[in-house]
Amino acid sequence: MKHVPLFINGEFKSSEATSHIDVTNPANNEVIAHAPCATESEIEQAIASAKTAFETWKDVPVTERARLMMRYQALLKEHQKEIAETLALETGKTFDDAMGDVWRGIEVVEQAMNVPSLMMGETAENVARGIDTYSFTQPLGVCLGITPFNFPAMIPLWMFPLSIACGNTFILKPSEQDPLTPMRLAELFKEAGAPDGVLNVIHGGKEQVEPLLTHPEIKAVSFVGSVPVGQYIYRTATSHMKRAQCFAGAKNHTVIMPDANKEHVLNNLVGASVGAAGQRCMAISAAVFVGEAQEWIPELADRIAAVKPGPWDDKDSAFGPVISPQAKQRVLKLIESGKKQGATCLVDGSDFTVKGYENGNWIGPTVFSDVTDEMDIYKEEIFGPVLSIMNADSLDDALKLVNNNPYGNGTSIFTASGAAARKYQHEVTVGQVGINIPIPVPLPFFSFTGWKNSFYGDLHAYGKQAIRFYTETKTITSRWLENDIPGGPNMTISLG
Repeated sequence: MKHVPLFINGEFKSSEATSHIDVTNPANNEVIAHAPCATESEIEQAIASAKTAFETWKDVPVTERARLMMRYQALLKEHQKEIAETLALETGKTFDDAMGDVWRGIEVVEQAMNVPSLMMGETAENVARGIDTYSFTQPLGVCLGITPFNFPAMIPLWMFPLSIACGNTFILKPSEQDPLTPMRLAELFKEAGAPDGVLNVIHGGKEQVEPLLTHPEIKAVSFVGSVPVGQYIYRTATSHMKRAQCFAGAKNHTVIMPDANKEHVLNNLVGASVGAAGQRCMAISAAVFVGEAQEWIPELADRIAAVKPGPWDDKDSAFGPVISPQAKQRVLKLIESGKKQGATCLVDGSDFTVKGYENGNWIGPTVFSDVTDEMDIYKEEIFGPVLSIMNADSLDDALKLVNNNPYGNGTSIFTASGAAARKYQHEVTVGQVGINIPIPVPLPFFSFTGWKNSFYGDLHAYGKQAIRFYTETKTITSRWLENDIPGGPNMTISLG
């Protein structure tokens, strides 16, 4: 049985932990590895290593840091298929989906290669008579990333390459449910020439996160996960005067207008709703059909019903299992609640199994129509292959529904009308908006901008802005601290 190591000060070491977490293959629930719950001493070692490394890493020329990312990007491309196979095994994703997970992370590393231009400061001559002002973008110190199970390559690569390229050092606490992929990322980072201590990886659960969140040497925290955990991490980190950005839950809507291209809508909705078993924070989980577009609902249900899950190495598999038995039971409970609360179950995947993998966490594609905003399947993030279909009489009614929802990660509209698209884009209170595309995920050179309960923090307060604030006068800096604004004017670690 494989025992997942820790990565501290450039070394992969066996943990002295007495408690371990099983890492399983979701397709059959067989244990494939054990992840340690790192000890207090090991956590302190990781922090000390990162702190020591920061003293020299911050002074490494930005061009050299960019070259490290170039070498790392080349290694990730070389090993993409191998990483994807590991990722598929421990997450249940299909191989193509796993390849996409890795590739989206590679794109972020490519953005980190552009760090010299991102680190540029600002100057202004004669801001007062005979006085010039300069601002510099500088690293913070030791940063922390806490990542979820659903994208074990992409989301760690959202975090540590950009942070390290900016001169910070980093501690990664990946999901305990699929730590093998992040460990391979760490191995390749070391192979690329990363100095000892610049990246450290700690495993465990809440008990391991707590001391990291409160430790005085941790200067910034980045998190992706559920709303309750995101709120907790944000409150804890900012109460200890740390910068924090926490991406939380989602309930993403797509609005279908009657003038939209029917084939384009139906083809896109199938993958956007049940693809990756619905375990994406940008998945479309609520489809709002406006007016005559409601006539397309039966055909959409038929197309989704034809989608079949299966194991990752079967090229005919449309998507894989959900991550764990606990996740499966939660999804099944919500499906049952939808039936009891009056929604019409057009496609029911509750009893779905895959031959030869009967012990896996399988849920077939599921579609509900006649869903209202009072039902649990609408109010809660299901994180499973379940699509809720809702009806609206007009675009204004659809906008009201979307804007009243407490989540604001992503949304989209399908329409042939430029006026309708403009109105929706301008009036919807959601961070990312797609026009005739189902999932509006930004590329790495744009920020990921969740709103409402989907994000806690400040994506727009980058390093340059922070430097500019405290170079003006000491009075301004003191005012921010006295007002106890969590994190001050700068909370993101992406650009230093």
